[in-house]
Amino acid sequence: MKIAIFGTGYVGLVTGTCLADAGHNVLCIDIDDAKIERLKQGDIPIYEPGLENLVEENCRSGQLAFASDVEQGVDHGNIIFIAVGTPPNEDGSADLKYVLDVAKTIGNLMKNDKVVVGKSTVPVGTCAKVQEVIKDSMLARGVDFDFDVVSNPEFLKEGAAVNDFMKPDRIVVGCGKESTRALMREVYMPFNRNHDRMVFMDNLSAELTKYAANAMLATKISFMNEIANIAEQVGADIEHVRQGIGSDPRIGYQFIYPGCGYGGSCFPKDVKALKRTADEVGYNAELLIAVEAVNGRQKTKLPNMVKQHFNGDIKGKTFALWGLAFKPQTDDMREASSLVLMEELWAGGAIIKAYDPEAMDEAQKIYGNRSDLILMGTKEAALSNADALIICTEWKMFRAPDFDLINNELKSPVIFDGRNLFEPSQLKKRGFTYYAIGRGDSLQVTP
Repeated sequence: MKIAIFGTGYVGLVTGTCLADAGHNVLCIDIDDAKIERLKQGDIPIYEPGLENLVEENCRSGQLAFASDVEQGVDHGNIIFIAVGTPPNEDGSADLKYVLDVAKTIGNLMKNDKVVVGKSTVPVGTCAKVQEVIKDSMLARGVDFDFDVVSNPEFLKEGAAVNDFMKPDRIVVGCGKESTRALMREVYMPFNRNHDRMVFMDNLSAELTKYAANAMLATKISFMNEIANIAEQVGADIEHVRQGIGSDPRIGYQFIYPGCGYGGSCFPKDVKALKRTADEVGYNAELLIAVEAVNGRQKTKLPNMVKQHFNGDIKGKTFALWGLAFKPQTDDMREASSLVLMEELWAGGAIIKAYDPEAMDEAQKIYGNRSDLILMGTKEAALSNADALIICTEWKMFRAPDFDLINNELKSPVIFDGRNLFEPSQLKKRGFTYYAIGRGDSLQVTP
């Protein structure tokens, strides 16, 4: 099938590449000429395991191409995916400017019947707006081609997006026409062979499903962080609690790991946007307000621990920081806990020596050159002569470190662990002062 993807960001690039790998003829469009040239040269602007090789293979085979000519994109695709960004406005609502710009472009340039698929995460009712913009644009031209607008939200986890697309849990499609359903089945047939993963519904329900899914996962994280904070006060160990409740199949083990708060491009933005949607229809979404508030407070937990340990005086202190990305297997630092941590410590006069296996360039882009941020080449190099080690991201390479080396390199053996990677009793035996999240009496383990 001939498919056009408008937007070569995270969602658009993964979607286009995976569809091309399944045999479709895919043209990815972006108005950023420099970005398109980079992609044509095989320079992938994001880190996502397995994506670079797939892009290279499918470009070489001719199944995948990139262009900045929007008319070429509209002409190419019988099916056009809209996968542009929807950044948050100041009030938390999603900015639909780019989505509606693409819709207008399609309406201005289409020369035959089209199916337009909304892949961007958008508020409930956006498909209707896209349909209206396309219809009005065609009316202004004096043409009337048949088209349908579909909601097909993405459920891709950063760090596992290629696998999620290739082996989806579900493929949610919001549309009304039976002919469009048949077409969408054909698009996703290569990913739907084992058993039927396609879930058809109306557009409004499909749009709400995406927000509801992310809000539910964010709720689980904030709930577990709330329980972890209670555990600290009553002397319980959240790791034991986690295992106790996770063994209940109604709850499960996923997304019940306490830590220093969630981040990324999805959960924070989508919780805010869903809350804004509720506000617009006159509903007070108290649970969503609480989820967001708990997460905001949780991000201050690590810097507060650090300041408390040093009796509020961190001026001139140097801290080794392991982990900058909001989660492992990505270079994405949007809404990352590390941002709050660093800025809080900088405000107190501290210096950060940071290491992350993928997000170093991103940190450089965000903060530029500053004397209180030193980006180190290895996790070991970050330790040298630091006053303490702080862990923000649970990369696998951090899970079994050389503790003797850590002890030798730090000025004092102090670890602030925002992801509960280590066992407090073992750290105590090794002579460390160890701070973790929700470990009760083990919150601070001092030898």
